Amino acid sequence: MLTVLVYALFTLLLVVPIARQIRHMRRKEAAALAAARRGGHSSGGPRAQHPRIDLSHCIGCGACAEVCPEGDVLGLIGGKAAIVHPQRCIGHGLCAEACPVGAIEIVMASPSVGADLPQLTPEQETSVPNLFIVGELGGLALIKNAVNQGRDCVDTIAARFQAGRGPRHRPGVVDVCVVGAGPGGISASLRAVERKLSYVTLEQDEIGGTVAKYPRQKLVMTSPVEFPLHGKFRKLELSKEELLGFWKKAVQQAGLRVNANERVEDIQRGGDGTFTITTTRGRYSSRAVILALGRRGSPRKLGIPGEELPKVMYSLLDAEAYRDARILVVGGGDSAAEAALGLAHQPGNKVTLSYRGEAFTRLKERNARRLREATAARQLTVLLESQPVAVLPHAVVLSVHGERRELANDYMWIFAGGTPPTAFLNKIGVRAGLRDLTAEVESEAAALAR
Repeated sequence: MLTVLVYALFTLLLVVPIARQIRHMRRKEAAALAAARRGGHSSGGPRAQHPRIDLSHCIGCGACAEVCPEGDVLGLIGGKAAIVHPQRCIGHGLCAEACPVGAIEIVMASPSVGADLPQLTPEQETSVPNLFIVGELGGLALIKNAVNQGRDCVDTIAARFQAGRGPRHRPGVVDVCVVGAGPGGISASLRAVERKLSYVTLEQDEIGGTVAKYPRQKLVMTSPVEFPLHGKFRKLELSKEELLGFWKKAVQQAGLRVNANERVEDIQRGGDGTFTITTTRGRYSSRAVILALGRRGSPRKLGIPGEELPKVMYSLLDAEAYRDARILVVGGGDSAAEAALGLAHQPGNKVTLSYRGEAFTRLKERNARRLREATAARQLTVLLESQPVAVLPHAVVLSVHGERRELANDYMWIFAGGTPPTAFLNKIGVRAGLRDLTAEVESEAAALAR
């Protein structure tokens, strides 16, 4: 009898943890499947770099899903890894590194999905020879990728010029013109200094580009990256303020010159391959051009009555500057959520977050969690299936589930994305649509060299 009891106890100790683990895995799979049905698989697929899973090799361990910094991009469905939220993937690539059997490969989106992206060679060169695009404008939203691409493009340019390819050097013509002083532009400019190339760096706003306009303390890096003239930057989490401070120090140490508040209006390539860059302040000539513009461009407006009122804004620099105010934040992405959370933590603010969708499907997991916690604590109000229809001097009129509602209001922020610089790219001759241009560009460069 004692032996039977011992065996029974041993069985319970063995089976119960296994049963709990199975239930846990089934709950995660059900959540992943529900998320995919809500919008993951129907969202049109990844926009750029993303994981491709070889299901014949996948063992369903879940390591890829656990390691992703963006939350539930991947999940387990049917015992295999699957892309659950493709629109959240920004190309970290940690899932491929974590897979123990090599079942994940990082690839670019199909040409049909990336039809609005510029055509680029593997060296980030556009359909215009010696004109390169780095970072978000080329399809990758991750700061690490922009930094790496900016550095590598300058290496490509330097090697090309050293081999006698490209426009010949002439007085008054710099080796490279860098347009944009965000992550990719600063990296390219520092590399130009390091490689002893002559350069001009142009920025329509301030050093830091889009990063400078992020909310205070926003985390902007989650993986190591190598900066020119500095080396490996190994800190895994870096706030906006820390990154801008580092850039300022690096710029000063390198003696980097940036023409801030100077917007590029046109870029034309002459018959000899030399570029003429026209800005709001003058003209420059360059043998090569690197565009590090970002994809946001101009803020997208709602086009509703009263949107021109001064209380309506499209970026939040410092949440602490707003207190004891009635605030409406509009949008369903991370920028809107972070702005709403930052404003809700300031004394006396009454914050409402309005989103037209039934649920938030594009948020990073940490932002989704913080939003749920703040809502549960009544620090802010979330109105789903709602959108503003008019802005009044002291109120905002919304349509909420089809019904008209008026909210007392002092400030309103709209985070509806931006209008990408598609027209500008078309104007300067850059073709869109994912396609390998290597042979075409090399052929034209060879002809120019002859």
